[in-house]
Amino acid sequence: MTNIYNQILQSKESNQKLLAILLDPDKVDLENINILSQKINLSPATHIFIGGSQVNSNVIDELIIKIKEICHLPIVLFPGNPSQISKKADAILFLTLLSGRNPDYLIEHQVNAVPIIKKTNLEIISTGYILIESETETAVQLVSNTKPLDRNNLDYVLQTSQAGEMLGNKLIYLEAGSGAKLAVPLKMITLVSQNINIPVIVGGGIRSLSEIERAHNAGADLVVIGTAFENNLNFFNN
Repeated sequence: MTNIYNQILQSKESNQKLLAILLDPDKVDLENINILSQKINLSPATHIFIGGSQVNSNVIDELIIKIKEICHLPIVLFPGNPSQISKKADAILFLTLLSGRNPDYLIEHQVNAVPIIKKTNLEIISTGYILIESETETAVQLVSNTKPLDRNNLDYVLQTSQAGEMLGNKLIYLEAGSGAKLAVPLKMITLVSQNINIPVIVGGGIRSLSEIERAHNAGADLVVIGTAFENNLNFFNN
């Protein structure tokens, strides 16, 4: 697999919009993985993200192996904690929860992940992760025990994104949370994307193809779709 981050940068420079399908291992039926993989192949997805706020199953390695038998998109780990790291993936979003002040998600989990990652060939992509208030208590908020940032305080979200860039993050991920009632505001996406130089990922609360398009048009370089695809494998046929 070629350098995934460089591909994202090149896509940003050429204004080629990217789309990731997020798979939660706890919600994937391995018996139907062939059908799932074929649906992904027929979709406009450019990446597969795997992970969740709290994954209880131990099938991540098997899941990735089976997907790779049929689907050849880059597989990127999106881990909630070090137990979700798999050497079978191609890359890992090495996340720092910039919106929270819980030290476990600012540095402790990252420190504990180092010995595991060192035993893999994963491409490490430092990512500033920012949780945005979405009128519902999401799994990320519950597990991380942190409050999301006010969706109306655009300047503070921008400052947080810029701080992440200054700290050396390669990506900024604006997240409304899985199953969010409200997606990340479009004007927030535009403000952040126009005022940082690194790619912007947007996810959470996106339920339609038109919402994906609007997020892209607002400035998102990569949009993540999870729950909507989990609930309807024909999502991209609608």
